[in-house]
Amino acid sequence: MPPPQTPSSPLGALIALAAASFYGLSIVIARLAADAGISGVSLVFWRTLVVVVGVVAFALLTRRSVVVPRARWPLMTTLVVSSVTIAVCYISAIAFVPVTVAAVIFYTFPVLIVLASPIVEGRRLGAPLVVVAIVSFVGVACVVGPAFSAIDWRGVALAGVASVGAATQFFAGVRARDISLTTKVFWMNTLTLPASLVIALSFGVMNPPGELLLAPVVVALGVVAFVLAFTLQFVALGRAGAVASGLSFCIEPVVAAFGAALLVGERLSGVQILGVALVVAAIAGNVLMESRRAAAQRAKASASRPPTSA
Repeated sequence: MPPPQTPSSPLGALIALAAASFYGLSIVIARLAADAGISGVSLVFWRTLVVVVGVVAFALLTRRSVVVPRARWPLMTTLVVSSVTIAVCYISAIAFVPVTVAAVIFYTFPVLIVLASPIVEGRRLGAPLVVVAIVSFVGVACVVGPAFSAIDWRGVALAGVASVGAATQFFAGVRARDISLTTKVFWMNTLTLPASLVIALSFGVMNPPGELLLAPVVVALGVVAFVLAFTLQFVALGRAGAVASGLSFCIEPVVAAFGAALLVGERLSGVQILGVALVVAAIAGNVLMESRRAAAQRAKASASRPPTSA
C-alpha cells in the first residue's frame, strides 16, 4: 500500500511557525523562571499538570470524551512514546553536554523529517526541499552557536534519540488528524507527567508548589505559551503535514535567541545574526513551496472532477 499523501497548506506552515514561536518564548520564560529559583524541569512538570487538569475540566464541561478508539491505540501510543522520549532524552542530554550542543543535535529533526518523507508520506524529495532543509539546519547551528569541546557521547546519543522522537511525533501527528485535539492533549501530557517528575527528582531540582509563587507571572506565562504552542503544533500538522511543519519549527531557537536578547540582556553575535537570516530565508522558501504544492493539489483535484452537464 503506498504511503498516504499529506495535505498541503501555506496556512498550516504559518500556524506551525506560530507554534514554534511560542515554544521559543517558552525557552526564554524558563530562563526567567530559573533566574527566580524555579528549575526548568520543575516548570515543565507543573505546567504539564496544569494542562492536564485544565483538559479534564474542559472535557467534563463540554462532555467531550478522551477515549481513544481501539483501532487508533497503536498510533496514540506512538504519539505518547515519542513525546515522552523528547521530554526525557532532551532534558537528560544537557546533563552531559552543553545546552547549545544538545539543541543543535536535537534540531536535526526537520532534516530527518525531510529525508524520511518519501517513505513515510510519499512526498518527492526534490532538490529545492533538500536545500531548504540544509539551509535551515545551518542557520539553527549558527544561531545556537555550539561549543563542541569536551563532548560526552551520552549527551550526543540522548539528544539524537530526542531528535528521532521529534520526527516520529510529527509524522504520527499527521496521521492522527482524526483523533480529537482534546484527546491528544490529554493523553500526551498525562503520560509525560511521570517522566518529567522522575527527571526532576533524579536531578534534585523539583520545586514544591509554594515556590512557584516566587515568580507567579512568569509561571502563568509559561503555561499559556506552552498551551498555545502545543495546540497550534497539532493544528498545523493537520493542515500542512510533517515536512512543512517541521521546517517551520526551525524558527524556535531564533525566537528564543531574540527573546533572550530583549528580556535577559544576552547579545547576538554576527554569526547568530547570519543564522537568523538563513533560517528566515529557509522558512520563506518552505512557505513558498507549500503554496505551489497546494496550488498543484487544487489543480489536480479540479482536473479529476467529472465535467458537469449544462
